[in-house]
Amino acid sequence: MASLPMYQPMLATKWARPFSDSGWVFEVKWDGVRAVAAWNGESLTVRSRSGRVITDAYPELDLLAGRPACILDGEIVALDEGGRPSFGLLQQRMNLRAAAGIGDLPPVSFMAFDLLFLETPIIEKPWTARRRHLSELGLPAPFQVPEPVIGEGEALWTGIVEQQLEGMVGKRMNSAYAPGTRSAAWRKVGRVDQVRAVVGGYLPGEGSRESSFGSLLLGLAHGDSLRYIGSVGSGFNAATLRAIRQALDEMTTDTSPFEPGTELDRKAVFVDPQLTALVEFKEWTRAGRLRAPSFKGFTDDDWKAATWEVEGPRAPRTESGPAPPLDG
Repeated sequence: MASLPMYQPMLATKWARPFSDSGWVFEVKWDGVRAVAAWNGESLTVRSRSGRVITDAYPELDLLAGRPACILDGEIVALDEGGRPSFGLLQQRMNLRAAAGIGDLPPVSFMAFDLLFLETPIIEKPWTARRRHLSELGLPAPFQVPEPVIGEGEALWTGIVEQQLEGMVGKRMNSAYAPGTRSAAWRKVGRVDQVRAVVGGYLPGEGSRESSFGSLLLGLAHGDSLRYIGSVGSGFNAATLRAIRQALDEMTTDTSPFEPGTELDRKAVFVDPQLTALVEFKEWTRAGRLRAPSFKGFTDDDWKAATWEVEGPRAPRTESGPAPPLDG
């Protein structure tokens, strides 16, 4: 049984708009859960971006018998009836345990887009070599190796917009793999903007939401407290409203986790900053608030990792200086 290293995923920098370049390769940005799957020749271990073991939630991925020891980087996705990734469907699988069985729950696919280990570490090799080895592995379903687009990022972007996919990632073709690093050698362009935000409290609901909540108060880690970025009250269904309220009731605190001086509704109920939400939104306001936010689900990221510096409205940069400003 091979002893495998543990790798944190390499991360992409935000980029303002799609681009084309013959030295870059472009891939679809999948709307799922980033994961690293390690096969030691006898058993599979799947870890989330935060390093948490999530193998039990996806038992159908344990199908690599006969393959050499390897470590795959990719995205776990659940597809809707139209064949598009659905984070909402995936939420039904994210906290599953093997003992419960998958039953009639949505099936998943593992979109493998990089290979980090093949009987020996290969992270120092360029993307082109790692990709060739990945293609030669002949991974079985539900593993998939999506076909990248060489050079023509803007052409791929046209298809992403038409199919209403999340976005794309550009990768420098000669780049090595840098575990745990947010690298300028990878650039992500989102069709819709997203942010990982920390739940610091909620506003009580009215009418049909009287027993749950009206909206979640969101912030980003800034020092030892949260920098307030607004509230989200849409994107919830009846089941998630009830489940979230139950969780919030167990985390209630008399102390605000937000920065001193933050002006909030006097009805606000504060909670310990334990939950990290994934939120879609239209744009950042000049005051640093989310415009038209919508809740997508929770991630397992530690709240201290969702910082203002990483998730806030920063302009992306290149090696030679600032990129064109973000639209809006």
